[in-house]
Amino acid sequence: MNWQPLNRHDSKLFGKTKLALAVALVMNIPAQLVAAEVELPGIDVVGKGEQAISKLPGAVAVISKEDLALRQPLSVQDALKTVPGIVVREEEGYGFIPNIGMRGLDPNRSQKLLVLEDGVPVAPGLFLANESYYSPRIERMESIEVLKGAAGLRYGPTTIGGVINYKTKKPEDGVKVTAKAGSHGYWLLGLDAGGATPSGEAIGGISLVTSQGDGFRRNAFDMNDIVVKGGMAIGDKQWVSLKFSHYDNDINTSYVGLRPNEYRNNPTKNPAPDDYFLNQRNAFDFNHEIEINEDVKLKTLVYWAQLDRDYWRRDIAARSADGTTFVACTGAAYCMSGRNRSFEMAGIDSRLFVNFNGFGIKNEAEIGIRLHSDSLSNQTVRSKTNPNARSGELTGDDSQDAKGIAFYGQNRFVISETLATTVGLRIESYDQKRKNELNGVSGKSSNTEVMPGLGLTWQLMPQAQLFAGVYKGFSPAMVATAISAGGSDQELDAERSTNFEIGVRGTANRWSYEATAFRMDFANQIVPQSESGGVGATVTNAGETLHQGLEGALGFDIGGGWSVAANATYVPTAKYNSTKIIGGIDRNGNRLPYAPELTGNLALNYQAGPLKTSVSAYHVSSQYVDPENTEAESSDGRRGEIPAYTTVNLNAQYSLSKKWNVFGTVRNLFDRKYIASRNPDGIFPGVERNFEVGMSYKF
Repeated sequence: MNWQPLNRHDSKLFGKTKLALAVALVMNIPAQLVAAEVELPGIDVVGKGEQAISKLPGAVAVISKEDLALRQPLSVQDALKTVPGIVVREEEGYGFIPNIGMRGLDPNRSQKLLVLEDGVPVAPGLFLANESYYSPRIERMESIEVLKGAAGLRYGPTTIGGVINYKTKKPEDGVKVTAKAGSHGYWLLGLDAGGATPSGEAIGGISLVTSQGDGFRRNAFDMNDIVVKGGMAIGDKQWVSLKFSHYDNDINTSYVGLRPNEYRNNPTKNPAPDDYFLNQRNAFDFNHEIEINEDVKLKTLVYWAQLDRDYWRRDIAARSADGTTFVACTGAAYCMSGRNRSFEMAGIDSRLFVNFNGFGIKNEAEIGIRLHSDSLSNQTVRSKTNPNARSGELTGDDSQDAKGIAFYGQNRFVISETLATTVGLRIESYDQKRKNELNGVSGKSSNTEVMPGLGLTWQLMPQAQLFAGVYKGFSPAMVATAISAGGSDQELDAERSTNFEIGVRGTANRWSYEATAFRMDFANQIVPQSESGGVGATVTNAGETLHQGLEGALGFDIGGGWSVAANATYVPTAKYNSTKIIGGIDRNGNRLPYAPELTGNLALNYQAGPLKTSVSAYHVSSQYVDPENTEAESSDGRRGEIPAYTTVNLNAQYSLSKKWNVFGTVRNLFDRKYIASRNPDGIFPGVERNFEVGMSYKF
């Protein structure tokens, strides 16, 4: 699009104005609107209920509405700590810039996963830079779905680790107001309002969150997240839905972390107070569903999003154990730089579902096509005189474009009431272009990937189902690395892996469980590709890597209102698996960065009438942060092993009535001091003990 964005000050005022208008609108919803049972159409990742899960030949986790209400997570990243297989890397503390990994894959900017919201990609550019510069707020989510295994081929690209789908709240009758307050000047106001037409054929609503805080490291933020959502039936066989979302957040955060002496003496210090991450996103999606007959259904999704990310950072002069020295703004050298990016994404995803009898058995087929386009304007603006600059000399201007088409098909052969096998195939074809707008040099690259998959589900007994799958995983190289600044195709291979998975899940009396063994055998894995991956990150094909491990989840109803929920992931193997000399170093056999051997979560829950409480412990074993597996801490804190840590949270909620609900959370109950990350540049401490209390009231 060729419109000029508002400046950051006007944009923030615009967001506040929309916030006020939204409140005025919902407070005037007509009283005669009644609750509706309209199901808004959409493309499901997991589906509803145990029956949907039983059809998937891969590990599945669903974080329910009730789980979110009890645990009151700070972010979607915080909520995902309860899912086996997932590891997160904290950065600014609130999960605004999410770093989510899976099964030993590097969590940097969530690049190894496909992250969706209501089936729509969250990353700003699937074929440009699959980096999560934005994360929707957990307060407007109904649930979270996590899908691993061969079933993930229904989506793409970048499904090597799996698929995460955030499901936004369905509009409900009435108005609900939520308020929270907590440590470090944190406060949040939420508003959910909705209703339906008297006939019940149309439903609509709004979900709104506004929040501010001083931050865990004196890195204040000011955030708004607004969603307007609705839909209607068109006759008896068709349904449509619309959703618009707006997000803006100004965060006083940086790539610069603490140095060793700063961490020891002042762990809550903001080492780069002039740095700001300014983020704004607008998105729209439209869903249509038509039931052609009882065995044939067509679903179509159209989506668009624009994200502006301005990252203003002071230029570094030197690093020492005592701190970071920044370039002085005297006019002699560049001292403040803005890495400013504007993304635009659009696509259409259409899927035909057909149930039929063939080959003497029942069949469930899904055939789909997706068209997708990405564009990016990447500018570097620098100042020599102003540490608070938001303009300056244009020293870099890079434009990138990508277009992709994907075909997908799968057929689930229902061999018997207990046995089914699923065969799937996905083809991704895409073109990437890059142009230096300052000198006119340009280049292009293209690629086509064919990804087959085979899965099986076998109901061994009522209490146990076996599932297994094998599939080819794939993730495209970023344009900035696939095409050089000089316009040359770098022939940087896409990431490719052969993934295997076998597991068992079920329920028995008071028990529920799922256990999975997995293997991801990479023919090529690309090591961290951007500055966010850590200082010294190399852009190269890392060659073969291997991930092997076990993950599981277990629940037990003790009785008397008590229950236990636990999950763990054990990854004994996450290593470079070939002799690949990089910078003169052979890393064969070394462990991959940010791949802890063991992660786990254990929760003890209690419910008595309107009271629900939970105490949970989250454990992460030690981690390396660089391919060389450096153990000793460097003088600047950027290298060195991250020791294991365990944190404990306490949660409680109490329903005063059907309308009133109060809740509270204490995170890191025992105030454990720990290092969460050494990337991008220095030590990022884990969040110290903090509390949050809140209430909600439904009119």
